[in-house]
Amino acid sequence: MNREVVLPSGETVPALGQGTWQMAETAGRRAQEIEALRLGVELGMSLIDTAEMYGEGASETLIAEALGPERDRLFLVSKVYPHHASRTGVIEACERSLRRLKTDRLDLYLLHWRGGVPLEETVAGFEELRHAGKIRHWGVSNFDTDDMEELFDVEGGANCATNQVLYNVTRRGPEYDLIPWMEKHRMPLMAYSPIEQGRLPKAGLLQEIGRRYDASSYQIALAWLLRKPDIVAIPKASSPAHVRDNRRALDIRLSRDELEAIDARFPPPRRKRPLEMI
Repeated sequence: MNREVVLPSGETVPALGQGTWQMAETAGRRAQEIEALRLGVELGMSLIDTAEMYGEGASETLIAEALGPERDRLFLVSKVYPHHASRTGVIEACERSLRRLKTDRLDLYLLHWRGGVPLEETVAGFEELRHAGKIRHWGVSNFDTDDMEELFDVEGGANCATNQVLYNVTRRGPEYDLIPWMEKHRMPLMAYSPIEQGRLPKAGLLQEIGRRYDASSYQIALAWLLRKPDIVAIPKASSPAHVRDNRRALDIRLSRDELEAIDARFPPPRRKRPLEMI
């Protein structure tokens, strides 16, 4: 079974979902990507993350092809470009995403990153979409602590459901003040690139710990993240084998000694660091 994370509304979502960045970009991989997405849902990874930016809509189209009949089992997440995030622009962008996904609503709609459009406009557009039933929740992505504070000063800004940021065992900057701020506001964090797009060290401590569980260093890094009750991880897996590997990370329970060793090898931040993006 997948573990669940609670949104501010009280609704629960899977702690382990599926990312789709860079999927649908190579025709020869399409059948395998579709198979991977379908398998992930069967294994309980029914939160699917995409964006209008991913392949300029191609990822959303792939999801519709792969999972259209499963719509009611899914928690669909998409993101709007900052330059589309005016009050009217965000509504128009959402409608385009809905058409590509062949659905009548998004479960969560995020501002992809902070742009030049005033937050008041974006929030007003999100709220209009929410009241119209086109989206069920909205949130942000790549927002640092000061951005979140500014968002909460906007009328309706406290309705934000989550903040999706780069966070993994080698990118622990959000732990300094962003995660504590979100915990205070009972808002879960969505972690993208939770295994650093496969660039985590293959040898060393993570590999050593992995041998005890017959697991890869990537599975250990994902298990490290998934141990936290208020984190949603969205790794991409473009093959069924990779999907099964990701799912197995939910079953790994790291010991206190192992967690302390990971802290020593990949130390948590002792000072504020600029929020990183990929």
